Amino acid sequence: MSFNVDLAVSAIPLLLMGALVTVKITALSVGLGIVIGLFVGIARIAHSRVLRLLAAIYVDFLRGTPLLVQIFLIYFALPIVTGRHMDPFVAAIASCSINSGAYVAEIFRAGIQSIDAGQMEAGRSLGMTWGQTMRYIIVPQAFKRVIPPLGNEFIALLKDSSLVSVIGFEELTRRGQLVIARTYGSLEIWTCVAIIYLLMTVTISRFVAYLERRCQIDDHH
Repeated sequence: MSFNVDLAVSAIPLLLMGALVTVKITALSVGLGIVIGLFVGIARIAHSRVLRLLAAIYVDFLRGTPLLVQIFLIYFALPIVTGRHMDPFVAAIASCSINSGAYVAEIFRAGIQSIDAGQMEAGRSLGMTWGQTMRYIIVPQAFKRVIPPLGNEFIALLKDSSLVSVIGFEELTRRGQLVIARTYGSLEIWTCVAIIYLLMTVTISRFVAYLERRCQIDDHH
């Protein structure tokens, strides 16, 4: 079996359009996931037992069930309850961001708990409340420490976003499937899809490494 270079080259523009959609889904989902994860992560270590319990249930459920099942729940099951059709884009962003939020919550929780306890005591001694100390002292320091795992979460979700193809959303994987259905070039198209994913993940890894170095430089100054 020979590799059809012309077919692969001709498919690249369509696949790149799908790759842009993949990056868009991932960026929006991780952005929302960071917001969700920050609040859930703080709730995980809050004084309130109710907040800790609710945060633990959220994290355990989202991390303990497959993303694919969560996509099905939001896209197929939720409309049965609400009686309203779910747009595939909204379903993709909602499921990916809610899923990402659970993982980011644990990243922030670990990052916050890695900060020396004396930082909290210092803030409280200055007359700050627990919330103010978290906002102005603890979280900014923790954020620098969680950049590498946040980068890993971005890469993981970039690859997992291929699962939204099951609801017909045309990201990179779905575009590959559509091109194969028309050309029957499985070898060429899936090879191109794999290379595009690899290029995206390597680029993100290099960018995260750069941010990590910048944070270390800033700390030394």
